[in-house]
Amino acid sequence: MHNSFSKKDFYNELQKRFPEVDFIFDEPMKKHTTFRIGGPADIYVEPSVSQVVPLIAFLKEADVPFMVIGNGSNLLVSDDGIEGVVVAIGKAMSEIIIDEANQTVTADAGAMLSSVANRAADAGLTGLEFASGIPGTIGGAVYMNAGAYGGEMKDVITSVQILKADGAVEEVSVDKLDLSYRHSALMENTGFVLSAKIQLAAGNVEEIKATIDDIRQKRIDKQPLNFPSAGSTFKRPEGYFAGKLIDDTGLRGYTVGGAQVSEKHCGFVINKSDATASDVLKLMKDVDEKVYEKFGVHLTPEVRIIGRNVN
Repeated sequence: MHNSFSKKDFYNELQKRFPEVDFIFDEPMKKHTTFRIGGPADIYVEPSVSQVVPLIAFLKEADVPFMVIGNGSNLLVSDDGIEGVVVAIGKAMSEIIIDEANQTVTADAGAMLSSVANRAADAGLTGLEFASGIPGTIGGAVYMNAGAYGGEMKDVITSVQILKADGAVEEVSVDKLDLSYRHSALMENTGFVLSAKIQLAAGNVEEIKATIDDIRQKRIDKQPLNFPSAGSTFKRPEGYFAGKLIDDTGLRGYTVGGAQVSEKHCGFVINKSDATASDVLKLMKDVDEKVYEKFGVHLTPEVRIIGRNVN
């Protein structure tokens, strides 16, 4: 770690400074990613709304590397784990406030998209049905402009509360976020989402819930939900579908170690049996090379690859 403390000393220092926060030493990241893959984080913490701002300020002041994650649903963590502190925005930051009069939802960054979509549905608010099956948090969804079934976060967000790199908390309107396909301006700077305001419209509760049920069924029918994965492994290349290119290259079921191109949906790489990050990275490299050889198209990872020694 980039400071005068040893890992253990810094862990003790954190516990002394933030006695009400639960820090975990050498926490396996496979417990915190939907891929169920990843070595240990030096220190792991899930802060509350009131704890997160002073904690991040202290980590910066101490010049300790840290990484903010959500539900871990779009992450591939290196087998060597993550240096420094992993700050997980989760249950302790998951409040959802519905304003039926203005048809808005304000959700903390750690709120699960499925929970937000269901709460909106209960209130008769339509527009977020597309997100009901995305297994991520609001913060992660804004960070990557998550989308499915014809909708994207940029269609419904009006503003986001951000903890900026300089430690200030600021409300930023959606047009400043540069949201495009699987991209936001947050990827280029070091700020991160604390909460988001979502504008919806009045709708019929039964119809909204029927749409959500329909989307849920489509996911069950088409996606390999019975195996750990990080969702779509590759971004959609312009003019193509990654899953179709992979299938047409003859790679359905292609396996490296415990990792496999899903036989159910070729756009997904699954953890078939105790896969390592190295297995997945080798498989992704092979798939990209073979697809390029056959179609002249490179596949770009949609999954975020993080941790020690990944490049």
